[in-house]
Amino acid sequence: MSEDRTTALLTTAIDDVASNTMASSTPYDGDLYFKYAVIVMGVVGIVANALVLYAMVASKQHKKQLLIFNQNAFDLCSSLLLVITYTVKLCKIRLIGTLGYWLCLIFESEGIVWCSIIGSTINLMSVTIERYIKVVHPNRSKKLLRKWVRWSAVAFAWIAGTVYQMTALIHATDLIDGVCYAYVMWRSETAALIHGLWNFGSFYVMVLFLFVFCYWKILVVIRRQARVMAGHSGPGSSTSQTQSSQIQSNVIKTMIFVSAFYVITWTPGYIYFLLQHFKFKFIDTIHYTTTFLGFFYISANPFIYALKFHPVRRILVGLIPWNKSQ
Repeated sequence: MSEDRTTALLTTAIDDVASNTMASSTPYDGDLYFKYAVIVMGVVGIVANALVLYAMVASKQHKKQLLIFNQNAFDLCSSLLLVITYTVKLCKIRLIGTLGYWLCLIFESEGIVWCSIIGSTINLMSVTIERYIKVVHPNRSKKLLRKWVRWSAVAFAWIAGTVYQMTALIHATDLIDGVCYAYVMWRSETAALIHGLWNFGSFYVMVLFLFVFCYWKILVVIRRQARVMAGHSGPGSSTSQTQSSQIQSNVIKTMIFVSAFYVITWTPGYIYFLLQHFKFKFIDTIHYTTTFLGFFYISANPFIYALKFHPVRRILVGLIPWNKSQ
């Protein structure tokens, strides 16, 4: 009885995907333009993230801001994998045998890209927690935020993102008659619902909660410190302390912008992905729009660092030819 039910669920999933594939199989449909647009975004993301990483190294911020440096490394990796994945899709390679299965698992399903995106989300949570501890609990930060803790957070983001994504893919993706069925081959409706709710709760609800709670606490502490410093300011006030506070404030402002940008661009995608686990009808326009917004975050994110993170902006401005001649 359970085998018959599983077979029926798989047959329904295959029929749904097949009907969607047939509906958008024309050579000049939106799918083709969408793929080209994603490749362009990926190229922009590669260049922009590479420049930001260079600026962080040149300004020696990659050691001071290890997790932020890792965040840009994730974005660079995501942009590169985005270009590779959609280039492979445009090649329309026939999916046959073992090679076809792995092409389906890694590229057609966009699995390799999402390994990096999920890792980036985990790292963004680590950055938020690090900022929170450093500002709200400065006395404990020296004990808690040691070098090995930061490096462990970096390693965890890369490993956890890859393990989670590939595990989910292997269990819910298959190649049947040359067609790649990604994220639809769940053993049961219950398994699909559990995964959908867990994914939404872990990578959207929890992230949103951390952003609101941590940065709200941080802003409260910064305002309190600003009032205290204003009351004690005078001719003998420490210039180095003022500069340190300004640098810290710039980093926090940068991460608030990055976090807000994450919420704005990824909210539609996570909601739509959750609805897919409830058998919500697949709509091409919604799929393209939500996916485009998410990928836009990857390529546009480094521009926030370039505009808001002063050490990075200083190095990037120095790279402008006409700026040097002045």
